[in-house]
Amino acid sequence: EKDRAKAPVKKKEDSSAIKEREVPQHPSCLFFQYNTQLGPPYHILVDTNFINFSIKAKLDLVQSMMDCLYAKCIPCITDCVMGEIEKLGQKYRVALRIAKDPQFERLPCMHKGTYADDCLVQRVTQHKCYIVATVDKELKRRIRKIPGVPIMYISRHRYNIERMPDDYGAPRF
Repeated sequence: EKDRAKAPVKKKEDSSAIKEREVPQHPSCLFFQYNTQLGPPYHILVDTNFINFSIKAKLDLVQSMMDCLYAKCIPCITDCVMGEIEKLGQKYRVALRIAKDPQFERLPCMHKGTYADDCLVQRVTQHKCYIVATVDKELKRRIRKIPGVPIMYISRHRYNIERMPDDYGAPRF
C-alpha cells in the first residue's frame, strides 16, 4: 500500500506572482557613493601594524597624515588595538608610547574579546565618519566591502589614501 500511495505533487511557482526579497538599507550619509560624513578634521582609526610600519619607515604619524590629506587629522585608537599593542610586549614599547600620546583620541570598546580587526570593521560599519589606517591585507579586503570608507596605507615611505572622493581634496597618485 505504501508503494502505491501517490507522492505529493509539487506546485509550480507562478512566474507572474510578486516576489518579495529583502534589500539591505544603505546609510543616508552615502550620496552617489560620496560619504557626506567625511570632512576635515578627519578621524582616522589606526591599526596596530600601521603604527609599527610607521616606526619602521621613520614617519611621524600625525604630521604624515596631515601631509597626505592636506587637513587636520585626529588619529583614533580603540581599546582593542591598545590591548593588542600591550600584548606584543617589550619589543613594541615605542609603538605603545606613540599610541598613548595625548594627540590620539581613545575610543572605548564595550564588546568582549580583544581581536582588533573585528572591532575596527564593526565600528566602521556602524559609523561611516572614519578613515581606516592599516597595512594588513586581510583587513583592507574586509573594509573594501563596506561602501564609503577610505583606507590609508603606507607605500614608498609615505602615506597614501585609497577610495577617497576627489571632492574632499585628497591628492591623486
